[in-house]
Amino acid sequence: MKVYHASKYTIKSPDVKHSRDLLDFGKGFYLTSLVEQAKKYAQRFLFQGEKAYLNQYVLDEDIRLKYKIKEFVGYNEEWLDFVSLCRLGKQTEKYDLVAGGIADDKVFNTVDLYFSGNISKEEALKRLKFIHPNHQICILNQEILDKHLHFLKAEEIK
Repeated sequence: MKVYHASKYTIKSPDVKHSRDLLDFGKGFYLTSLVEQAKKYAQRFLFQGEKAYLNQYVLDEDIRLKYKIKEFVGYNEEWLDFVSLCRLGKQTEKYDLVAGGIADDKVFNTVDLYFSGNISKEEALKRLKFIHPNHQICILNQEILDKHLHFLKAEEIK
């Protein structure tokens, strides 16, 4: 499967350790299968006066047979609970790869209201069901990055 990572750098050999903590699916290397989503994300670097690159990779599809993978289909209660625990640093179940929707600005506003106790879980889920999911893949296991993610090229975004 072809996947993309937007960055201000060309990243031929990604690693887990340079990721920030408390992200949607935990500390890992984030990619997407949606090229337009990655290009849109790259714009944030350009707005900051930085260079932006679209790194392209191939992710082996047979990893499902070898690793523990969690995949979310849409924004649902399970997704909301998982993201909540990850963002609080309290996710105890370990996965090698997690895939599903991103808590982007629209989604994050709803999730933030839920985190702060200003809306109930039911209200958050009601709001989230009208948002078309985007896509992210978080690789949390360095072995997958080393053996199953193959760098193709990096293209500068202007």
